[in-house]
Amino acid sequence: MTLEVGKAPPAFSLPDASGKQVTLKDFKGQDVILYFYPKDDTPGCTTEACGFRDAWATLQKRGVVVIGVSPDQAESHQKFAAKYALPFLLLSDPDKTMMKSYGAFGEKLMYGKKVEGVIRSTVWIGADGKLRKHWPRVQSAAEHPAKVLEALAADG
Repeated sequence: MTLEVGKAPPAFSLPDASGKQVTLKDFKGQDVILYFYPKDDTPGCTTEACGFRDAWATLQKRGVVVIGVSPDQAESHQKFAAKYALPFLLLSDPDKTMMKSYGAFGEKLMYGKKVEGVIRSTVWIGADGKLRKHWPRVQSAAEHPAKVLEALAADG
């Protein structure tokens, strides 16, 4: 499926770190930053998660929900969130169904080789439930949270 700005993104229902099912409908009326990352507690993923954590106060003032999605299980998410004081939801998609529907799993280059894996990407879903912006392949995990904040700020 191709994500299109202005259209509704795919619905989902995934467990959070406590096992509670979370759906996109749960955030109706709120802006949602949904970011996909390969693995808990790895260098790039930690840098990106901490970037969103460090921007948390600004995101909260804007009423923005941040949700990280990876194939990791709940126990891994719990440890990752506790170790880095991550204040936002982490969802588990071990069979990668939701990631595939968002274009966040597929062929990518890793160390110059083509492999199948999680594609670091982000979507911004507006309060109206429509896709506002899609970052299909995040180039820099360290710089990406700031780019998301810039996009939100440019919106007013």
